[in-house]
Amino acid sequence: MTPPPTALASARTRIPEAPPDTRPAPAEAPLPDSGPQPTAPPPVAPPPAAGRPAAGPVVILVGILLVALNLRAAITSLGALLDEVRTGLALSGAVAGFVTTLPALAFALFGSLTPRLVRRYSAARVLVAAMLALAAGQLLRVATDSTVVFLVTSALALGGIAVANILLPMLVRQYFPHRVGLVTGAYSMTMTVGATVAAAAAVPVGHALGSWRAGLAVWALLAAVAVLPWVPAALRAHAAARRPSATPVASVPLRIRPGRTRLGWAMGLYFGTQALGAYALMGWLAQLFRDAGYTAGDAGLLLAAVTAVGVPIALLMPTLAGRMRTLHPLILVLSAAMLLAYLGLAVAPYRGALVWAVLLAVGQSAFPMLLATIGLRARTTEGTVALSAFAQSVGYLIAALGPLLVGVLYDVTGGWVAPIGFLLVALVVQTAAGMVIARPRFIEDER
Repeated sequence: MTPPPTALASARTRIPEAPPDTRPAPAEAPLPDSGPQPTAPPPVAPPPAAGRPAAGPVVILVGILLVALNLRAAITSLGALLDEVRTGLALSGAVAGFVTTLPALAFALFGSLTPRLVRRYSAARVLVAAMLALAAGQLLRVATDSTVVFLVTSALALGGIAVANILLPMLVRQYFPHRVGLVTGAYSMTMTVGATVAAAAAVPVGHALGSWRAGLAVWALLAAVAVLPWVPAALRAHAAARRPSATPVASVPLRIRPGRTRLGWAMGLYFGTQALGAYALMGWLAQLFRDAGYTAGDAGLLLAAVTAVGVPIALLMPTLAGRMRTLHPLILVLSAAMLLAYLGLAVAPYRGALVWAVLLAVGQSAFPMLLATIGLRARTTEGTVALSAFAQSVGYLIAALGPLLVGVLYDVTGGWVAPIGFLLVALVVQTAAGMVIARPRFIEDER
């Protein structure tokens, strides 16, 4: 092996009498008088926040999946028991409609506050507080006969979900930096399973336990269980925060403002328009199939088919997105699936119902893809949480309009051509925003 040029020059200066063909000493033996050899610094183990959790990756992964299991259960269980709740609390039609819009509004409001909380407290402590708020809100809202208290405590529960919605992409990026797609897919699939199980089980559980209150309250136990894996991490973070630092902090934490960037607004528009379509279909697809000639039971099964087909796709989509250099082809395929499904629902809703349901499931996998993309478009955990909060806050405000406007257009026109036309316009905006987020870029570079 040839030594470095500087060492060779030193050797020739020190031993001028060496014949020209004398070979230098092998690399294993340092040349005489060449000075002390550099030594590599001892490896320093990264802190748990850098991706090696002290509690162990399995515990953290279980904690993430348990949180994900809760992120839709409180919403879909209420939807399944909404008639019983309306009767039990004597809710007017307007208030019942507000209840269905409350999740999107709460997600937008409380989600926007999450970056401030994370700058002041550790993510684990914030997540524990969010899950406790979810559990308390679900218990308190079934212990009252007051409409106002029911709405306030529901907002408390939804606030916990909103904060957890923002934190999960950051936690995945923080603890599993080399498995972002896989872990995002796992928790996206778990979230879908939790929503489906809660919707299907809320009514039977309520009947078995004797009231709609029990059918809603039982999900608070699931939220309480989700707290347990995060308590040790929260306690360690609290102890570390109280421990005096050996060296003063010389830098100010990076502030990311996605609202001042093109990427941030593109993320918000993509999130909002895809969620608008998903919420509208969740609320009205069964009615569309019933109007096409299906029975109520068959229409419900077709709606369930969209969710069922979407479960395995939700697992695979983030991994696929993480392996692609650019997301342009993937975003175009998802938009094409939604386009064909919308056109099919408008032209032949009865004959091709199953095909349109499968295409909708494929198109709606834009949601798990976007969750993975949030982590892929930030270099730091600060950038991830800021981008996640902005995209979801803007997105849920847009999504809240979906069911409302589709319902208005359906009532005014008496058919589905105008509502589907509105969803097609939203799809065009979604695709245009998707072209912006498809190119590899980072939110920190657009400050």
